Amino acid sequence: MKHVSILVLETSIPACLVDPRYMFTAINNFLKIANLQPAFSVKLVGLTEEVKLHDGLISIHTDALLKDVKKTDLIIIPALSGPIQTALKKNTDFIPWIVDQYKQGAEVASLCIGSFLLASTGLLKDKSCSTHWLYANEFRTMFPDVILTDDKIITEQNGIYSSGGATSYWNLLLYLVEKYTNREMAIMASKFFLLEMDRGSQSQFMMFKGQKEHDDLPILKAQEFIENNFAAKITVDELADTFGIGRRTFERRFKKATTNTVVEYIQRVKIEAAKKQLESGRKNVNEVMYDVGYTDVKAFRDVFKKVAGMSPVDYRNKYNK
Repeated sequence: MKHVSILVLETSIPACLVDPRYMFTAINNFLKIANLQPAFSVKLVGLTEEVKLHDGLISIHTDALLKDVKKTDLIIIPALSGPIQTALKKNTDFIPWIVDQYKQGAEVASLCIGSFLLASTGLLKDKSCSTHWLYANEFRTMFPDVILTDDKIITEQNGIYSSGGATSYWNLLLYLVEKYTNREMAIMASKFFLLEMDRGSQSQFMMFKGQKEHDDLPILKAQEFIENNFAAKITVDELADTFGIGRRTFERRFKKATTNTVVEYIQRVKIEAAKKQLESGRKNVNEVMYDVGYTDVKAFRDVFKKVAGMSPVDYRNKYNK
């Protein structure tokens, strides 16, 4: 039997406590119906017996205190709420325990922006991690030694798991169920909870806003130039000349400030504009392609699929009324 410890952080999102508990106890019930032994022992673990969330509107009663849990098999770190820095400060007491348990052989899974607390442990150094796409820039700034794959729904490396944004944690829970039990139980859970199995990307949900929380004014102006002229053919040399910076220096500063290369940034701005037109407009895919500055159908389709996780036609069919 796997011992699962769901951490009741001082700033937990309540659903990220209730849903994992529900998932693992539901699997136990499925196994019971099949005359099999339960697979999970699930406990809500906190620093106190009662934790008040959402300004005291919700009270969570823990099953065990952190100091009393000497050994566990799986740690679930729920999503945080409120300002990230504040949330991390309120939950620093969990960090030594998480690290100690991992060293003893426990696996650790973060849900959504629970990844920030996971990264604060140092266990993610030089490892891959996902998080909510909206917080990707902030995550990269705070944890430059972590390989952020913010397009992924699930990451797994050396017994450390993470999920993408919001409800994508259900896919990570399904993944853990299959790993700890079997495919049959995971399929049953997907049908019971009405979940799509094996969903691998959150790209289709991402909205590109660019990384502008930096102090490099010429690069900021270059970003604005790209966003205001995305339909034109913009080259790196043109941008470097326009802002009076040598090409190599410009490319280095642009990547440092935005976490994207110049070409990647131009592509993502164009594709974001295309996505908005495909969502709400009446134009067909080729018309949208020309509007955002592409003339090669294959190139447009390939870049669109790389950024959005699906073809332009599929995206339009999915999101346009």
